[in-house]
Amino acid sequence: MQENFSLQSYNTFGVDAKARYFAEIHSIKELKEALNFSDVQNLPLLFLGGGSNILLTKDFDGLAIKLSLKGIHEDIISENNVLVTAKAGENWHEFVMFCLDKNYGGLENLSLIPGNVGTSPMQNIGAYGTEIKDIFVNCTVLNLENLQLETFNLEQCKFGYRDSIFKQEGKGKYVILEVTFKLTRQNHKIKTEYGAIKSQLENLGIQNPTIQDISKAIINIRQSKLPDPKEIGNAGSFFKNPTILLTQFEELQQKFENIQGYPNGDFVKVPAGWLIEQCGWKGKQIGNVASHKLQSLVIVNATGLATGKEIFDFSTEIINSVKEKFGIELEREVNII
Repeated sequence: MQENFSLQSYNTFGVDAKARYFAEIHSIKELKEALNFSDVQNLPLLFLGGGSNILLTKDFDGLAIKLSLKGIHEDIISENNVLVTAKAGENWHEFVMFCLDKNYGGLENLSLIPGNVGTSPMQNIGAYGTEIKDIFVNCTVLNLENLQLETFNLEQCKFGYRDSIFKQEGKGKYVILEVTFKLTRQNHKIKTEYGAIKSQLENLGIQNPTIQDISKAIINIRQSKLPDPKEIGNAGSFFKNPTILLTQFEELQQKFENIQGYPNGDFVKVPAGWLIEQCGWKGKQIGNVASHKLQSLVIVNATGLATGKEIFDFSTEIINSVKEKFGIELEREVNII
């Protein structure tokens, strides 16, 4: 247990906020000991995974727990399927690469997403036509009220767009310890229809892509569009893509002919990055904070000196300008602490 601990290297924005107490845990036993300490001291809790989806706007007057549970287990259940279980502290991209090395399919479109396995169900992380819910089986959690282990299946997780029970009624009640996925061993379903995957495969001269080819293409795309948090502080996409009524979208089309949108029944998902860029934010910097020059959806700690409050205030200005121009209110994808 450490006191007055800087969390700068534990969040990808590189914000220098401090925790009153900090503990890194490697087992359920250590976790329960840390929780007992927080209970006796009556401390609020902050669980840290890869630190890639949080913005620390102030010092944390409680116990920050870094979950470093490690381990991967495989269970072949049929000729075509395998269950792979990874502990919460496993790095997400390294876990995807582990599965691809075994020729297990299903995760390839989620390559190079920052963060750890344990936080993947919280956000129902997704990219390029795949979401966690598509390959999710269950997750083991610790109930923070009674310190008992529980299992949540697909239905119980109530997955939505960048959403789950762990961000809604279950928020602050559970900590995810491990996650199990059902992957393919052969007859892989190749998804190339989203984004620039097809053009990237063409650039690589690939006509009949494997799951490894899909992963390589997506890594190339992400590296060309998104900044590396190790080089400049960021949390990836800062905002969710808003979903609006089809009637509202059609009204906006009258005013903005080139507005982008992806229809789904009576609703249309509008790319937040396009909205932000139309408001002149792409590459714009205010003080220590900027919208990335290649992807306006990404807010960066441009100087490395930004406070969490500066980043939060910058995001508020973006939200206000998009609402004023388009009548659409953006929602932050990043968790604000």
